Amino acid sequence: MGGEGGGAGGGQAGAGRHVPGSLTHRVPDLGALELLLAVARLGSLGGAARELGITQPAASSRVRSMERQLGVALVDRSPRGSRLTDAGALVTDWARRIVEAAEAFDAGAQALRDRRDSRLRVAASMTIAEYLLPGWLVALRTQLPDTAVSLLAGNSTAVAERLLTDEADLGFVEGVSVPAGLDSVVIGHDRLVVVAAPGHPWARRRRPLAAAELASTPLILREKGSGTRQVLDAALGGLARPLIELSSTTAVKAAAVGGAGPSVLSELAVGEELTTRRLVSVPVADVALARDLRAVWPTGHRPTGPARRLLSLTQG
Repeated sequence: MGGEGGGAGGGQAGAGRHVPGSLTHRVPDLGALELLLAVARLGSLGGAARELGITQPAASSRVRSMERQLGVALVDRSPRGSRLTDAGALVTDWARRIVEAAEAFDAGAQALRDRRDSRLRVAASMTIAEYLLPGWLVALRTQLPDTAVSLLAGNSTAVAERLLTDEADLGFVEGVSVPAGLDSVVIGHDRLVVVAAPGHPWARRRRPLAAAELASTPLILREKGSGTRQVLDAALGGLARPLIELSSTTAVKAAAVGGAGPSVLSELAVGEELTTRRLVSVPVADVALARDLRAVWPTGHRPTGPARRLLSLTQG
């Protein structure tokens, strides 16, 4: 007797523990519960099978499997139809609550998807925001015309902050490395170009500019934290104090075109100015000014919905 009491106590303690995944083996799946509810409503296993789009043998097999799983008989079958046993009627009441809860869960999940798909918040560093994103967003609008898109433009550091504080769904940066806390994929490549107005002495040079001279010359630059400045600083091993420090690519370009001094800008940003000779490209010796353009998002949270669609457009 003492041994039996100890065994029973051990069984109850075990039953009280929450074993991960154990309900999967003890509770029938939603498909089986929906079948049981259909049998109760229609009084026919065959009718329930037709309503759920399965064969009658499959329905019979599912009921038998449910009965084995629960350890009780649920349905009495006869030539006149199928009726629930007393245990089956009780299980059906419980099943109805589970199915109703699942329907509420599904409706809530759909509402979350609808809310996610109704908007897209993009954060991008200035060069990408000004020269690449407009084309991508036009293409996205043809695919998702009902999605409202907001664009937050800033330097690479600001983009990372927006993503990490859940103020943006997808970001784009141009720096030398991926900001901490973010995953990324390379979506393109860019090259920085040293530029000056036609009247600047550098515009008339016959020999390439030495990297040391570029590093020691005050330049018109973007603010600290910008991808352009990070790449230039890393390539030259340091920079002189800026001649002028501005917060947008457009402002830097305008200052260079106006003759305020030389600058270093993305070739994406100065194509028209170089073609019309409002700016002149200055060759530089022994320094690589290439950089990767990256899409970024919080680590472990791969883009979904409209953000995933936009990401696919950047890689097309």
